[in-house]
This record gives sequence, structure tokens and C-alpha cells, in this order.
Amino acid sequence: MTDWLGWLRDRAAAAPVAMVTVLASEGSAPRGAGTRMLVTAATLDGTIGGGALEFRAVEQARAVLAHPPGTWRVQDYPLGPLLGQCCGGRVRLLVEHVDPAGLDWLADAGDNSMLVTRLAKGGVDRQVVADLVAQPVPARGPLPGEGYRFVEQVGRYRRPLYLFGAGHVGQAIARHAVALPLRLAWFDARADFADSDGVTVVGADHLESCMADAPADAAIVILTHDHGLDYRLTLAALRRAPVAFVGLIGSATKRARFLARLARDGVSPQDFARLTCPIGVPGVSGKEPDVIAIATLAQVLGLG
Repeated sequence: MTDWLGWLRDRAAAAPVAMVTVLASEGSAPRGAGTRMLVTAATLDGTIGGGALEFRAVEQARAVLAHPPGTWRVQDYPLGPLLGQCCGGRVRLLVEHVDPAGLDWLADAGDNSMLVTRLAKGGVDRQVVADLVAQPVPARGPLPGEGYRFVEQVGRYRRPLYLFGAGHVGQAIARHAVALPLRLAWFDARADFADSDGVTVVGADHLESCMADAPADAAIVILTHDHGLDYRLTLAALRRAPVAFVGLIGSATKRARFLARLARDGVSPQDFARLTCPIGVPGVSGKEPDVIAIATLAQVLGLG
């Protein structure tokens, strides 16, 4: 995720800040390479996994704040007896006192951009570039020193989530999706939701065109206030080019009725087999909006 970019912009402008970056991990480690945490004398933003590792990293980050901006160090942490952890993995961390004068690259950084980092004498130089391949840092071997350079992709791939319906379950899905690697496109036909944050209100007759705009890697989730509208959207989703996921809220009875109608409307068994209804990972039976939302988002995240 790229939340750390915004944190860095805000924190570096207000007070001295240290940044902890997971350069590499091996085995059973709490977080992977590219994870970042910002540390000031009084605050923390983000996490590199919690526990003794994070406690030690925060200590190191606050210690580096006593040194001039640009000061950095690379340290290895085996997640075993040294830290009193039983993970058995290993992480390599970069701890730096952020130099506010060296943050011009932030203007160009965003999801899926390529960031080149070079460890220099007295500072960490960064630059956003195009057309480079990521160069991961090894978790073992000599510690990276002055002149070491690596390339990483900023942020993670975020699957498009096309959500149709702004009722209680839709609101719960949108609320929980904020912190997940998803890009939400949220639609409803009711004018009552025109002022709701994140909801695009269009006429019911135009929702199908919004459906047509979903890219091939999208997950489509249908849970409007009206069964007839649910059916129209389901039919449109199955008639268009395939997407990664088509989910419909409802019971086994609703699924059976919809499948019968889809067959009468000429949808082939191969196409309506792409419909997931009910939505949510199997075994989660609660009907509360947040339960349905979390079970559905887990299903979407399971697409890989």
C-alpha cells in the first residue's frame, strides 16, 4: 500500500521523522519488503509487524533522530532468540532520519511507480523512474553500504472492485475496503445517496453502462435495493466480456430463480457458472452487514 507516501509528506513537514523500511525478509517474517513505518519522538504511523522487532526498530528510529537529517543505517534481525520471537524468519531494515530537503521525488510517486533508492554518504537519494525492473535486496550476506542501489515498485497491485448498491452491506464493504489493496468504484441509483462519500449516483438505466466499464481484472459485487435491478445487472455482467469475479448477494433460492431466468434469457451454463451467489467465503453464516462484508472481501482477496 502507499499510505506511507502521504504520511511522509505530512510528518516531514511538521517535525523530525525517521523512516523504517523493510528491505528484505526471509522465512516466516511479519511483513515483506517495501513495508514502511514512520517514527517521530511521539508518534508512529504504520507497522512493520509489531512485537519485539517493531519495539527494537522504534528504538533505533528514535536514536537516529539524534543525528543529522540524512543519517541512515542498515540492520539485520533474525526473528529468533535474539528478539525472543519464535517466527524463525529474518528481516533486513533500513532506518533513516528523513531529510526534508530530499523529498522532491514524492511528487512523482504513486501506485505502481518504480522507485530507485541509493544509499549515499550522509543521505538516502531517491528518484522515481520508468521502465526499470525491480531489484530486490537480499536478506543475507554483507549489509548494503554506501553506493548500494536498489529498485522497487511502490505500492501493490490493487484489484478494481465495482460495487453496485449503497445499502447497509454496500456501506460495510466500502468501509472495510479502504485499508485493502482494492480500487473501489461504487454506484447506486438512488438520489438519497448523492451526498454519500465515494458513491456515484446514476440513473438505474445507466448502471449497466457503468458495469460495461469494469476492466477484465475487476471484481463485480451486486447488492442493490431491488431484486429486479439485481437481475438486470447480473445479466449484464454475464453477457459482457468475463471479469475476475461476479458476486450477487442473496440466498440459494434467489440463486436458483436467477439461474432459471438467465437460462431463459439465453445465458449459457458456462456463463452463468461464473456467478457467485451467495457471496462470501463458505462457512461464514452471519447475516450482519459487517460479517457479510468481511466474508465477501476475503473472497475477493482470495482471487490472488
